Amino acid sequence: MRVAYNEQMNELADLLGEMASLAGTAMEKATQSLLQADLVLAEQVISEHDKITELSAVCEEKAFTLLALQAPVAGDLRSVVAGIQIVADIDRMGALALHVAKITRRRHPNHALPEVVNGYFAEMGRLAVQIGASAREVLETRDPERAAKLQEEDEAMDDLHRHLFTVLMDREWSHGVAAAVDVTLLGRFYERFADHAVEVGRRVIFLVTGQLPVDLHQNNIPTS
Repeated sequence: MRVAYNEQMNELADLLGEMASLAGTAMEKATQSLLQADLVLAEQVISEHDKITELSAVCEEKAFTLLALQAPVAGDLRSVVAGIQIVADIDRMGALALHVAKITRRRHPNHALPEVVNGYFAEMGRLAVQIGASAREVLETRDPERAAKLQEEDEAMDDLHRHLFTVLMDREWSHGVAAAVDVTLLGRFYERFADHAVEVGRRVIFLVTGQLPVDLHQNNIPTS
């Protein structure tokens, strides 16, 4: 009975790591499509999103099966519940990459971004891919110290997001309302991607230690 439970939990952990990898790859491709106005790459992100959705459903099914058939308690129950919550966070990361690709598609053949903000989004995309890879590493290693460092990586994203708004609020902004709306939405997507990766780390810490770390975002982790 115990052997079967451990095998099923290992399978779930592997699937979560695969989901995190797919979400990071999706954001990397979405960023390239955004910066280059590459419709083919944007369509690839959109079509490949089904893989994340399918894995999400498989992970949830495995987790709920564990709850129903194994009746876990204490630390085992904590692991299963954390797994269910992590599925939701990674699923949102994939969905946020999808949103980026859809904006690229909607604005094609034009660029969605004015050139003045390209540098911001190139760096935000780099950070998003980095933090996505870190989330996968944390899922694989279950290292609470490494998980806690995700917060530090997120702070760099938050700084970029704040600086981006100084560009949008500048009186010299001459790119129109539509571009301002796109930049605002896109900045939000990258910020939220990082926030959900941080939440994955927090849940891993809870899974390992039984204690949920204090949220440095003042409990403002989004649900979308």
